[in-house]
Amino acid sequence: MIGVVGILVVFGMVFGGYTLAGGKFGIILNALPFELMMILGAATGAFLIGNDLAVVKQTARDIPKLFRGARWRSQDYRDLLCLLFELIRVSRQDPVAAEEHIEAPADSAIFARYPRILADHEAVALIADTMRAASMNYDDPHQVEEVLEKRMEAATQHALHPSHALQTVADGLPALGIVAAVLGVIKTMGSIDQPPEVLGKLIGSALVGTFLGVFLAYGLVGPFSARLRAIVEEEAHFYQLIREVLVANLHAHATNICIEVGRQNTPEHVRPSFTDLEESLRSLRTEAA
Repeated sequence: MIGVVGILVVFGMVFGGYTLAGGKFGIILNALPFELMMILGAATGAFLIGNDLAVVKQTARDIPKLFRGARWRSQDYRDLLCLLFELIRVSRQDPVAAEEHIEAPADSAIFARYPRILADHEAVALIADTMRAASMNYDDPHQVEEVLEKRMEAATQHALHPSHALQTVADGLPALGIVAAVLGVIKTMGSIDQPPEVLGKLIGSALVGTFLGVFLAYGLVGPFSARLRAIVEEEAHFYQLIREVLVANLHAHATNICIEVGRQNTPEHVRPSFTDLEESLRSLRTEAA
């Protein structure tokens, strides 16, 4: 919602100020379809040239995030801590039973309680792989932590590809606007024998290209790229929480301590309170009993 408000503010302030200053929309509206065709068409073509099909598809899937925001909410972080609590407790009580949940998460009664987490392939794979490492009696938890860090760093870089691609487009839009403006000037020079009022309109139409290139770059596409990057980095905290809790488990800390390590490493705006989480964990203990 805040993204929509931002777009309305950008358009309202730019074009509202232009109107209040006495500007007329006739020239802009007449030139707009052709300028947009040249600038956006060239930007789209450059985007397709500079990226493979996977990045193009990923960017299309990520566009709704600009308005929806990060995927994970406070409830999801609480559910993740509860899920990890159950898995760690089962693995310490009965390692064989824990393997059933790890090897077949889709058939696990524990994972089934948290469908949003179960639907995320990366989160499930990260949990299963790390728990599997614990069952193999790794002597050096720091080695597991290093492997997880590299894995999550690679996943984050992959998720940032659409943001980088959009930023590249934003960087090129002002130049594409100049290209459109130069073509407008060429068109104007072909009508140099026309009266001043006609030349004025032609020059004004040519300048619309420069305006659109800069406006789209710094008013829309650039902020879109920055927003998408912020969302990806925020969502990465969800997977970092998995790492923190399961690495603490590898160090053989008490189960409650492992969960509290994860809670403390959760971003403040989505961090479940100690009381709220304790009530959820108490309910799990009651059900297990």
